[in-house]
Amino acid sequence: MKKLYMSLLGLVGILACAQEVEVRWQKDIKSASQDFLSQLTTTIDGQHLLSGSTIQTPKSTSSNGQSSANIQNNGYDYHIVKLNQQGQIVWEKYFGGSNHDFLTATTSTQEGGFLLAGTSYSSEGLQKKGKLKGGSDIWVIKVDENGEEEWQKTLGTSVDEEAKSVIQTTDLGYFIAGNAQIKQSQNSEGFGSKDVWLVKLDKKGKVINQLYLGGKGLDEVEKIIPTKDGGALVGIYSRSPLMENGRWKNENETSPDEEPKEETNHINNQPSTNNHQQATKEPNTSNLIPTTYQPKTTENYGEGDFWVVKLSKEGKVEWQKNYGGSGDDHIRTLANTDTGYIIAGESRSGNSGNKKSNIKEGTDLWVISIDENGNELWQKGYNFKNRDVLMSLNAIHSLSTDNQQPSTKGYLLGGYTQAEGKAQKEDETFWMLYIDNKGEEVWRKYVEGKEKKQEERLVDAQLNNDGTYILAGTSAEELGKENWKVVKLGDKQLEKLIEKQEIRIYPNPVEDYCYVEIGVEFKEATITVYDMTGKLAYQTQTKNSVTKLNTANLPQGMYVVTAKTENKSLTIKIVKK
Repeated sequence: MKKLYMSLLGLVGILACAQEVEVRWQKDIKSASQDFLSQLTTTIDGQHLLSGSTIQTPKSTSSNGQSSANIQNNGYDYHIVKLNQQGQIVWEKYFGGSNHDFLTATTSTQEGGFLLAGTSYSSEGLQKKGKLKGGSDIWVIKVDENGEEEWQKTLGTSVDEEAKSVIQTTDLGYFIAGNAQIKQSQNSEGFGSKDVWLVKLDKKGKVINQLYLGGKGLDEVEKIIPTKDGGALVGIYSRSPLMENGRWKNENETSPDEEPKEETNHINNQPSTNNHQQATKEPNTSNLIPTTYQPKTTENYGEGDFWVVKLSKEGKVEWQKNYGGSGDDHIRTLANTDTGYIIAGESRSGNSGNKKSNIKEGTDLWVISIDENGNELWQKGYNFKNRDVLMSLNAIHSLSTDNQQPSTKGYLLGGYTQAEGKAQKEDETFWMLYIDNKGEEVWRKYVEGKEKKQEERLVDAQLNNDGTYILAGTSAEELGKENWKVVKLGDKQLEKLIEKQEIRIYPNPVEDYCYVEIGVEFKEATITVYDMTGKLAYQTQTKNSVTKLNTANLPQGMYVVTAKTENKSLTIKIVKK
């Protein structure tokens, strides 16, 4: 549950250089206990999900003033709150078992729902339907756009597992990225003290396969993102050496000539052969899960490095790369670009290893651009003084045309600075840094707060596709009562980065649903769908820039979609499959 925090900037009043940043709205979600906020997730249609954990008490009430329907008081439970585009609460839900359950990772789904993944210490009971398999397991819950459960899955073995990041892939399945902690006393498969555990699920929650990644030391997954080819890119903080000829580098106790030892596949309790080489457990019956063990084959340059692994859509390792200097380098996030990928984090290393820039003070930001095969294109370091912490990374793309895919114009980074031994004016203020597609700095700015209070912490920051920014965090005005706070910021400089079409629809062709995005300013719009004879097929009113349409009942064919605002009438065609 380790997390980096900063002051919430006194989310009661945000100021910025040149007064360019304005508060669009703010939402405070009160709590009667100490709540943990883990993540802010934005849906395709521009709504937001706050996710974390709370201890419910008999006196608890929901954020809209109503008594909670499922008060349990059995430890921490999953807690999710959905906000609409205007910051109003749509619904609030809790999921819990008989012990502590910490919600740590969430992703929105194409159909408008959410996949929740966390670390569970509960066995079967209450909302939890799966038995506990070890000290802690990963508990996955799929909910629809109304927060109602569709299915759930308990993933685990005899060791301790924790969830860190989840994504939906292009086939509408999921990758669950977590860590498996191997204790010295446990006779269990694994590479080091902590390994990365990746599980591929189909869209109904069935486990397709699983993959273990690791070296002799500690390896922790930080982020996983979907890739354009249906696979995934995994960012790992690694403190492990490589393996050479069947043994870890500089390790004398393991001989490459040793016979492979027989171990137990602790997922299925089946014997398997594993000498820390890649070995896929082929299922003998339909009940077995194909399991792959992939050792680290890249060398660490220092105390901790960026370890990046590319997975195919089947969950197989395609390549792995290591980036680091002689000190400690901690990867935080990843993003897709038109030329490959961008990876970023914090660095305490100077010009050493394969790091090409010197550190200036405390920790610097380190950003690396790589192609689709993991080969470096460029790398840059940036410094805001003291200890710089990265929280968000967004690739800014140009609009696609009929003959050309969207290109990457630049990258927006968000984070904060912490003092190391001396206070500075810019300490613990949120900053934004915009760089071009070659890594050259274009501009930077600080977002400062007033009326700062103690125990205020920024947890997540996110750029929306309309150029607005969301900051989410916690504030404890009374000991043991940690409230959630969310602020939506507008910024003219950010809005200029985002290219918008007056109207667009995705996906197109459509099946059961699609999203209509209106790129002009308006107060209210009427969206109408006509068939090719001019007959009205669907109509709805909206105040949102992105609106979900239910197209499941439309017959196959071509339709005309019209969005009428106060000042404009916008038209686009769609095809129903």
